Amino acid sequence: FLRSERSLIQTIGRASRHVNGQVIMYAEVITKSLRVALDETNRRRELQRKFNEKHRITPESIVKSISDVLHSVYESDYVTVPLAADAEDRYLTQEDLDKVLKKLRKEMKAAADRYDFERAAELRDRIFKLEGKELELRP
Repeated sequence: FLRSERSLIQTIGRASRHVNGQVIMYAEVITKSLRVALDETNRRRELQRKFNEKHRITPESIVKSISDVLHSVYESDYVTVPLAADAEDRYLTQEDLDKVLKKLRKEMKAAADRYDFERAAELRDRIFKLEGKELELRP
């Protein structure tokens, strides 16, 4: 599997994405799959060189601040999990919905008074969702 033409080309290609990337292959014999991978790599390199020359492109590595990279990694570490309360909201009657909305508005105001704006924003979003449900229930 790791010696197939396809996997060799992928390995070589992966290294080529780095500025100083190199691939060192150890083999007693150049196999057919190794020969095909090397030929394909050389063919692609030549095509890229001609394209760059024609369009006056000088290949260079991108420069990204470390905070950009860390931010994207940090963001991908978290996933939004729906609240169990959201599932229960589907089964509320109009009367129950009014009670829940009143309670949530009171909680939101209390959270804002405590300067807990994140909690207040969560409650606000939940209120907006429930108000949408309220419109669906009204005749």
